[in-house]
Amino acid sequence: MFNYEKNLGMAYTEQLPELGQTLARCIALFGGKRLYGVGGDFAANLISALQPHLELCPSSNEMHAGFSACAQAETEGMGFCLTTYTVGSLPCVSAAALAMTESLPVVFISGAPGEQEVGKQAIHHTVHARAAWRTQYDNALQAFAALGIKAERLQGQRNDGQPNMAGERFLQLLHYAWQHRQPVFIEVPRDQVFSKTQALQLPDSPAQLGCGSQLLAGSELIAGEISNRLSQAQKPVLFIGDGVKHNPRLRTLLLKFAQKHHIPFATSWFAKGLFDEFDALCLGAYNGVFSDNLSRDYIEQHGDYVIDIASSIYAQDTNTAFATGSHFIEGFANKTVLKGTALQEQDLVELFEQLLCMTLPVFENALPVRSDTSGPLANTEKLDFHNLALALNQLQQQDSCPYLYLPEVGNSYFASYSLKTRLGGAGRGWLTNPWYGAMGTTLPYARHCAKLVQEQQLDERVVVITGDGGLHFQANELIEIQKDRTAIIIIYMRNNIFHLGKSGDGPIYHCNDPAFDIHKLIAAYGGESAHCRTVGEFNQVFKDYAQQNKGLKLIEVPADPDEQYQCREIRLLNLYIKAKNGDADALKQWQRVS
Repeated sequence: MFNYEKNLGMAYTEQLPELGQTLARCIALFGGKRLYGVGGDFAANLISALQPHLELCPSSNEMHAGFSACAQAETEGMGFCLTTYTVGSLPCVSAAALAMTESLPVVFISGAPGEQEVGKQAIHHTVHARAAWRTQYDNALQAFAALGIKAERLQGQRNDGQPNMAGERFLQLLHYAWQHRQPVFIEVPRDQVFSKTQALQLPDSPAQLGCGSQLLAGSELIAGEISNRLSQAQKPVLFIGDGVKHNPRLRTLLLKFAQKHHIPFATSWFAKGLFDEFDALCLGAYNGVFSDNLSRDYIEQHGDYVIDIASSIYAQDTNTAFATGSHFIEGFANKTVLKGTALQEQDLVELFEQLLCMTLPVFENALPVRSDTSGPLANTEKLDFHNLALALNQLQQQDSCPYLYLPEVGNSYFASYSLKTRLGGAGRGWLTNPWYGAMGTTLPYARHCAKLVQEQQLDERVVVITGDGGLHFQANELIEIQKDRTAIIIIYMRNNIFHLGKSGDGPIYHCNDPAFDIHKLIAAYGGESAHCRTVGEFNQVFKDYAQQNKGLKLIEVPADPDEQYQCREIRLLNLYIKAKNGDADALKQWQRVS
């Protein structure tokens, strides 16, 4: 019989690893310490192989496992999700779409039928119509591929004398995800997990695998042009886009450049939370007419030269004031646009390394004048979306421990743009999916962030802001938070109805029942809760919960849908949506505003 030993020798054969061992080593190479997932029959062998080497974190459902892996990629560079075949992997498609949209390197790993099981008979979990003329085993692969995701099933041995190449292919797929910041989907046949695979000599870090050299020429010429323009400017500004989100090296260089030359900087909406907004040079997030902070005044009234860094290649309406024409930077003449088109933004890294070595002006007179005229909120004032951000900003101002905000899609999301974020050890002060491409992400995101804070003993306070619709959508993840024994504060804005963008009050907009008792639910998960109507009540409870920083806490705030209690961003967005839907009065108002 022809086998490994006869073909390649005993010495080589004896050191061949099992595929499962290689998978664990490859995941660890890319910084993976844990996988989020849900068990299943086709994933059982994968679980057995990975469990001795990695933390396998159960999730309440597969979609939430995928969302937690997205948060893992946001905060740790790579995310990992483990599910079973089709019935487990297909529910992850929403998270995969989110990862695709946000350029998150998330590795979706699914168990699959063994190669010996694939034949003419449809087996359980296959997505297969009764009247189909052929068995269909590739539906999950096709579903992920339809999103533009690289999707493959690992293959077993194809030659008697040659071990399989599945381990090396798994490494290539992980490297692709890491290198291009894209999700990948990998099915692993269950009969291959304990099979022998080629031995790999792994480096100490993914960077040593070779991520591509900087091939674009002329960075010194661009640096010279920027130098010339800076020499003629009085009040320059850096406008930083979301292309720097997963490049800590570039973020460090940009901050160092701004500090060295006293150049104020603002971020796009999609890049909010990447920098400390209490920094004297940080103007906050800018988005045209929707901005009501220092960034709008400085950029539109004072800035005379803009360096636009790593904003999207393709125009995005959400990030450019919904195409209202009010995004000042979009049409600003005196600017240098640096998109970052090389792999891993190596062109921008090289450019700012050069700029930091050049003799450039120091703009002492460019520092923005900060004047907070809002004053403290009265303790007796009603708390609602119109003043929630200001209340939290005043609490954060007094507290040296950073709040890591996780707003849910909807009113909570848009109200959160007025939050002033402090940056801590987690590297993010505000974390959501700004494309709002998937709802129900905040608790899975918060779950991962809380584990990170706990694991690294950080001083962050993980703060979720959600409405009742958003909470009901994902409340089953509370059981995993209880099991993790982590600390999360949930600000629950309750109005019992979907309000953002609605065109009526029909039953389809009702997301809650007035009789629902959130406090009994939180108590069932071992948490504490409070009901706060005023600013004073909220301040007292939030300070207490933040100081404890232990366990699940929830603050219920009754939210009034009346326009006077909406924040500026929500009022504008509702007006914009009505105008887009053809409401004549709204269209006139919107034209006046924008």
